[in-house]
Amino acid sequence: MTRCPCLSGMPLSECCAPIIDGRVTAPTAERLMRSRFTAFALGDADYLLKSWHPTTRPRSLQLDPDLRWYRLDIIGRSKGAFLDTEGTVEFVAHYRSPAGSGEQHENSRFLRDAGEWRYLAAVGPPAVDMVQ
Repeated sequence: MTRCPCLSGMPLSECCAPIIDGRVTAPTAERLMRSRFTAFALGDADYLLKSWHPTTRPRSLQLDPDLRWYRLDIIGRSKGAFLDTEGTVEFVAHYRSPAGSGEQHENSRFLRDAGEWRYLAAVGPPAVDMVQ
């Protein structure tokens, strides 16, 4: 059994994989955030673009193959539940690279678009990227 990279404690096949492969939609903004982290960990740029809101989505996305995303900490959330149309999720995503360990701290905004949650953008100051 492969554990989900989002650290939910669930197997990947029961957690983020069904969302990433389109069998189910993310029921909350946090679940979409977790699936996006997992997509970064697995190197799935197609899913990242698909789960990005069309008004802010880049034309293409090149993932850095030298980054290994290994831990996700959810710091907080606001709205983003089953009946909401928007929400935010604050998180810290940890990675390793040839240059050392680092983390990305972001408060992400999500919108429900045509019944599906989509990543819109970071909220507030620019995302913090700290290499240790």
